[in-house]
Amino acid sequence: MSDTCLALLSSLYIVRMDVQRQNGFTLYELLITVLVVAVIITLGIPNMAEFTQNSRLTSTSNDLLSSFQLARSEAARSRGNITICASDNSMAADANCSGTFNDGWIIFVDTDGNLNRAGPYENVLRSHPAPPSGVTITPENGATYFAFAGTGLGRGNVDGAPAIQTVMICDARGIDTAPGGRATARRLVATAIGRATVISDKNQIVDAGGTCP
Repeated sequence: MSDTCLALLSSLYIVRMDVQRQNGFTLYELLITVLVVAVIITLGIPNMAEFTQNSRLTSTSNDLLSSFQLARSEAARSRGNITICASDNSMAADANCSGTFNDGWIIFVDTDGNLNRAGPYENVLRSHPAPPSGVTITPENGATYFAFAGTGLGRGNVDGAPAIQTVMICDARGIDTAPGGRATARRLVATAIGRATVISDKNQIVDAGGTCP
């Protein structure tokens, strides 16, 4: 092999070794990377935990609100009684009104209007399991249902049992101000005619007498 070829091969080998050496990390660069990752984790974990809490709270309040909206529209559409009630076996085939909303709830066709799902045509329209861990649903006065008549309006207190008027949806933070100005709790208000809204402003919740268990 000629001296020129040997010189060329030697040059290429040296260049390749330089490239390989440049692809690695120095100890200093590695320490900087570890430090940056540690800072991100330190700042990110608390924010992620609060994000998860807010997501669970919002999801639960939206589920409850959509239950009222569905029940009201279905009552008006079918011209029949529709009931929302707490259920401790909400996901079972024989789900019925029982327990509290912290166990779950169902929306069903209440043909005879007695708040008890027993008739052959009293089908469940929607079932909800218990709320996520750490979230509580607390209706005022321990109410466990809201009933709609075939007009789409609320039926009031059925057989003397108090119907839902307000519901507090809370987690371990109680009522405080979350980032963005919204409260760390929600308050669902159902009017006598069956129109439901969710309040997320802290001052409005407190001024209305809302409290978390």
